[in-house]
Amino acid sequence: MIARTTLILESFDSRTERLTLEEVTRRTGLPRSTVHRILDKLVQVEWLEHLSSGYRFGRRALALSAHQNGHAELRAAAAPLLHELQLQTGLVVHLSVLDRTHVVHLDKLGGRLATSVPTRVGGRSPAHATASGKALLAWLARERVDRLFGAHLGRCTERTITDTTALHRELAAVRERRGVAFERGEFARGVACVGAAVPGPDFPLAAISLAGDRHTVRLERVAPLVVDAVRTLDASLRAA
Repeated sequence: MIARTTLILESFDSRTERLTLEEVTRRTGLPRSTVHRILDKLVQVEWLEHLSSGYRFGRRALALSAHQNGHAELRAAAAPLLHELQLQTGLVVHLSVLDRTHVVHLDKLGGRLATSVPTRVGGRSPAHATASGKALLAWLARERVDRLFGAHLGRCTERTITDTTALHRELAAVRERRGVAFERGEFARGVACVGAAVPGPDFPLAAISLAGDRHTVRLERVAPLVVDAVRTLDASLRAA
């Protein structure tokens, strides 16, 4: 199913191209009934949009494309640092950016441990429940955080912060640790993470994080490695 869905999405040559059911069927070589069923599913979840003239990329696909295209330089500069972090620690490494109340993962490395962390490249995770998200949110004024989240925060696990008062306390602690954020089982049971943000002119550009088994990973021990990677990436981007 995933392979056929990918084949259908890849049949669109550009962000604006519109294809009819017959054109998608011809390009993919799949049965017409299969193509029609998958197209309907992709429209339902907003990866595609169905117009009278055919199908085109929907809100989710366009948002992902914008993130990837807009952060190409950032991803390229971060790539060797992420690779080195993964080799040094054996943990799952993420490069993420803030998108309102979520983080979008621009990159993920993890070797055999990657499947133990429920994230993917291009995927979104609640910012208030992740180390990357908290590292980025700590740069925002209290009023802006309140406007973004309102009074209620979504729950991922029994450890998730679910009210803004507790979130503000957590963000204050991140600032006291000079930007280092932790989460232990708040996003996914059994997973712990440490992250820090890459500074920008007015707002952090991204965050780098390490994640692993909550019962075995020593976040305080690997936190300096994340901070060093963030500093190196910041210097690289400034010199570019």
